[in-house]
Amino acid sequence: MNRNRSGKEKKVYLVQIDGSARCNPGPAGIGVRIISPEGRVIKEVSRFIGKRTNNQAEYEALIWALNEIRLWGNYRFVIQTDSELLYYQLNGRYRVRNEQLKNLHNRAKRLLSALPDATIALVSRETNRATDRLAKAASGAGSSVVDEEKLRF
Repeated sequence: MNRNRSGKEKKVYLVQIDGSARCNPGPAGIGVRIISPEGRVIKEVSRFIGKRTNNQAEYEALIWALNEIRLWGNYRFVIQTDSELLYYQLNGRYRVRNEQLKNLHNRAKRLLSALPDATIALVSRETNRATDRLAKAASGAGSSVVDEEKLRF
């Protein structure tokens, strides 16, 4: 059981991530949702990231999420992804063969190591459907800029 300094159990936030690329590689976007322990969506991000592959976009979504939650303080985070490649590469089950992914993988591993209360969970595409829509909306923007963050406190 994870507890904070006062002995209370830490609140658990869900962080759903997804990446999307049209034409792979092509116009790409990320989607991120942060959900409070009470189940409220408190932040959504839909961001165009330029020309990338789908796997690069998945890593970019994770890196964006990790940079964001570093600022949140002393909470537990469960990061949900439907990308088997991302999940299994981060857990060491799959090797990272693609040179372009190696840099992203290393960045993600460094960020994760600095966040001991963050874990990655593999979920179904159905569980990640809302975040998938955010990523696809951003990737479908092509050259027009989509950078939307919605805070819902």
